[in-house]
Amino acid sequence: MPIVSQKRQVTLPLEQCSIANIQPGDEYESFVSRKGVISIVTKRKGAAKGILKGILADHQVSEEESLESAIHK
Repeated sequence: MPIVSQKRQVTLPLEQCSIANIQPGDEYESFVSRKGVISIVTKRKGAAKGILKGILADHQVSEEESLESAIHK
């Protein structure tokens, strides 16, 4: 079982890294859920490419109006 070091570092088991395709030098984000579960998500260049494809901008609404409507929801 991995142990947290004095510097709060953790060594991920090789088997888990292989399954998750985590390589030395990969960049990642980590998140803590409300239940205290830590998730590690690797950043992949181009992972979000095309996610907004086909979504048209509504140019009748200014950026400021859009921000205000999101704040006051």
